[in-house]
Amino acid sequence: MIRFAKTADLEQVQRLRKEVNDIHVQGRPDLFKAGFGKELQDHIYAYMVSENNQIVVDEEDGMIRGMVMLDWIDRQENAYAHARKLCHISELCVDAAFRGEGIGHALLGFVRQEAQKRGFPRIELDVWDFNDALTFYEHEGFKVYRRFLEMDV
Repeated sequence: MIRFAKTADLEQVQRLRKEVNDIHVQGRPDLFKAGFGKELQDHIYAYMVSENNQIVVDEEDGMIRGMVMLDWIDRQENAYAHARKLCHISELCVDAAFRGEGIGHALLGFVRQEAQKRGFPRIELDVWDFNDALTFYEHEGFKVYRRFLEMDV
């Protein structure tokens, strides 16, 4: 069942968020700190009280198998850009034990429907080049529109 998260889900959501953090630490230990400290854990509580953020979960028999954290962004026109509305996915994780079962696809389907209901014509996310989820996102229809590059000096 795909639904919006409740406070009672947060402990399990944190377990998935730690998986996301571990993937980042493994991929870029020069940038990301190991562990999943209090500050990272506390970030989730802002999502539960904000009208501009939400958490969506996939739950079966009391087990949270996947989650996605959403930012609803409504940018006003400015000197550089036109006004735009977008749903930004800040974190998405399917429990490693359940990957490949269509949970990520179902979560994104729920997000698409919610974005359409709210009048948000775009869903965006950013993903690190080392993350195996890149293939999944491309398969789901996400396309590159911006790139970040780096060079050591």
